[in-house]
Amino acid sequence: MSDEPAGRGRRRWARCLLGGSVFVVCMTGTTLPTPLYPLYQEKFGFSELTVTVVYAVYAFGVLGVLLLAGNASDTVGRRPALRWGLGFAAASAGCFLAADALGWLYAGRLLSGLSAGLFTGAATAYVMELAPPGGAARATLVATAANMGGLGCGPLLSGLLAEYAPEPLLLPFAVHLALVAAAALVLRRLPETVAERRPLSAVRPRRPALPPEVRTVFVPAAVASFVGFALFGVFTSVAPAFLGRYLHVDNHAVTGLVVALAFFASIAGQTAAGRVGPVRSLPLGCAVLLAGLALLSAALLTDLLVLVVLAALVGGTGQGLAFRAALSAVAAASPADRRAAVISSLFVVAYTGISLPVIGVGLLAGPLGLEGAGQVFLACMLLLAASAGAYLLHRARTEGTRPESA
Repeated sequence: MSDEPAGRGRRRWARCLLGGSVFVVCMTGTTLPTPLYPLYQEKFGFSELTVTVVYAVYAFGVLGVLLLAGNASDTVGRRPALRWGLGFAAASAGCFLAADALGWLYAGRLLSGLSAGLFTGAATAYVMELAPPGGAARATLVATAANMGGLGCGPLLSGLLAEYAPEPLLLPFAVHLALVAAAALVLRRLPETVAERRPLSAVRPRRPALPPEVRTVFVPAAVASFVGFALFGVFTSVAPAFLGRYLHVDNHAVTGLVVALAFFASIAGQTAAGRVGPVRSLPLGCAVLLAGLALLSAALLTDLLVLVVLAALVGGTGQGLAFRAALSAVAAASPADRRAAVISSLFVVAYTGISLPVIGVGLLAGPLGLEGAGQVFLACMLLLAASAGAYLLHRARTEGTRPESA
């Protein structure tokens, strides 16, 4: 008798991992162009500001979906929402394959953002729902690893293909299109997990919500999330240009690997946060983020590749620690009937961090140069991270000395 439940558990874990693989494929496409931006600059002759705007269009697509259709998968079902996400991913790859002018890059990045916006919440929930009962912690790790692992696989895959295979601006997207087709076939074999589905017309825009009792927790969590995602935004938009121009790294595979390391380190940070606990992980994550930002500042001053690599590893770890702790703390402090809306608000802040500071770097790159613009960005992020860390430490000391009520 025990064999059958054990067999069902294994089947459900297999489905959970297959759902995670679909998540990986989608997120891979969102960072696929990263090592290729210098090639696009040569082909179309645009500036650093244009690179950052092209990159940020992706974040605007994500924000649009989170704000207008963040509850779509709760309404129409996980699989239909994910099918739409894969459709947008395929259309994005098609835009890059057809790109003979700058407009195609904007369209491709926007479609990629729409895809990621649909997947961010829906795929996370789907992976957790496919897992067997009692497997929430492991399923959360699968979803986390799929999300950040996919983001890391994008620059790694395109960097390798661009360096060692023909047609560097075509082959990465053709490969991704094939992976999307395979992911769509996998999704067809997986079950739906939303029991009561409604038509698409029932989807309504969802405004970010912040109940009063969540605000003291939300503010430092949001600041840490903003800084961590801003660091990722800079790494994935302007790091290739910095590596090529100042460090003379013209190997696309190396560029892709350096960017990928930040995302892979985030997985390690999020895994560690589960052991450390959210109360200690958030201030610790802010401290590690500070160290990563300081290393990146030193790399800009010294033009040393080893410091860029260390900044990716340390900064990514800090982002992982801080973001998982922020999610846990905000979810725990939220009323049950407002939790999804509050978490959506946190993601809105995070994706604002991945877009606006990056555009700021692009604007400053003209008058100050890429290194000068980077230093201004880092100074602002260091101030924000230090403020969040100081607030958390002050609150911990205050709550630690507050007498318990009877």
